[in-house]
Amino acid sequence: MEKKVFRSSVSVLLLIGIGGSFSCPLILLICSGNIFHPVFFIFTGLIVFFVYMIRSIRYVLTDKEIQFCFEGKVKGKILISAIASVERSYEPHNFCSVSFKKMRFIFNKDYKRSDYFSGSRFLPFIPSISPVREKEFLETLKTLNPNIQINVSGKKRWWRIWDWDI
Repeated sequence: MEKKVFRSSVSVLLLIGIGGSFSCPLILLICSGNIFHPVFFIFTGLIVFFVYMIRSIRYVLTDKEIQFCFEGKVKGKILISAIASVERSYEPHNFCSVSFKKMRFIFNKDYKRSDYFSGSRFLPFIPSISPVREKEFLETLKTLNPNIQINVSGKKRWWRIWDWDI
């Protein structure tokens, strides 16, 4: 199988929060007519930086592993053979994903942490992921390791508006 690349999904609520916090000072500067103020350039630069950071998270599925890529560089890997099951998670404290709706991996007890996860010092924990094409990701993962139990429901809840990731 050739590599399959999946982008990270982005939570709309997170985008609104970040965008709102940086947009308010920009709007005030534009309304005051002081567009050449240094604060304007700082906030514009921060918005561009956050959009770049959010867009550069990727998950790459190969025959043997899931790679976590950031800015085109592999920052961590998980062996697919070590995964026992995949579950839904809504943990907000994960840096491999910019989403609240994630998938968490449960590993076989036969493996030590160093056996199934090799990551850099920036990923000291087992990451949860949130690929955009979640169904295709899970189907590909299941074909690579048929022993994986998938406990991820696609059920829509009342807080899910237009299938947004809130």
